[in-house]
Amino acid sequence: MTANPKRPMPCGIYAPTMTFFDPETEDLDIPTIKKHAVRLIQSGLAGLTVMGSNGEAVHCTREEKLAAVRATREALDEAGFPSVPIMVGATEGSVRGTIELCKLSAEAGGDYVLLLPPSYYRPHMDEAAIEGYFTAVADASPLPIILYNYPGAVSGIDMDSDFLIKLAQHPNIVGTKFTCGNTGKLTRVALATGAKTPSSEGSGYMAFGGMCDFTVQTLASGGSGIIAGGANVMPKLCAKVWNTYAEGKVDEAIALQKILSKGDWPLTKAAIAGTKQAIQSYYGYGGHPRRPLKRLEQAKVEAISEAIAEAMKVEQSL
Repeated sequence: MTANPKRPMPCGIYAPTMTFFDPETEDLDIPTIKKHAVRLIQSGLAGLTVMGSNGEAVHCTREEKLAAVRATREALDEAGFPSVPIMVGATEGSVRGTIELCKLSAEAGGDYVLLLPPSYYRPHMDEAAIEGYFTAVADASPLPIILYNYPGAVSGIDMDSDFLIKLAQHPNIVGTKFTCGNTGKLTRVALATGAKTPSSEGSGYMAFGGMCDFTVQTLASGGSGIIAGGANVMPKLCAKVWNTYAEGKVDEAIALQKILSKGDWPLTKAAIAGTKQAIQSYYGYGGHPRRPLKRLEQAKVEAISEAIAEAMKVEQSL
């Protein structure tokens, strides 16, 4: 199948949005999910990823995942952003289940799906099995597929550039997210696929950096965008780094990148709980992750807030 999405993916910064919960019941907090999505796009982001790793997809039921997608699409449409694309984390363990979730994601308002390689039966997941999984899903999915290379989430499976380039030959596989942080790999895949860049015309393959702390490096490597958890907290700064470099102001972009990289590290270390609490500290909402992820002690929350203060000063000035 070759899907034709209604909303093309522009180059730029994408946030893997957090999923917000009621602090007592841990039920989905739909109003906050909507509010957050609109704030991010108003801050200059190119698109959103719903139910990725930062969205605690593994802690949500299929029904909750689809509810979050519907809420995000509704919020963006109501706020005047009908052209903004939504990528949906739609990984399930089986080919059958993943295809079903891809179809349901399309019905819920998704435009693309972000898929990890299967990993539960790790000893049996050789390259042939992984290729078979992605090919079968791509053949049947109504939504185009972004491959998600994140070894830390899949028992160390790290798809190399040769393998990613091979998969990219499928017409319904249209990008890769490199959370592995390997800019050499990103460069090779971007070159081989003719990846879309800020200066290119049309819609080519998308080579996404997976963290905002190597935004400039991704651009220098021929990348198409960044899908970064830090953009939940510092969306304007993330977009500023991207846009400044794309405009040819390389030295200015590098200087901003240093501030962004320094500010992103405390969020990376503190993970989902820390990112949510940073949002709480600076924007007045955020809350906590679902158990078994732990809630942070107040001293840790204050330390994170202080550690990102320099980056947030720039964020608030934009």
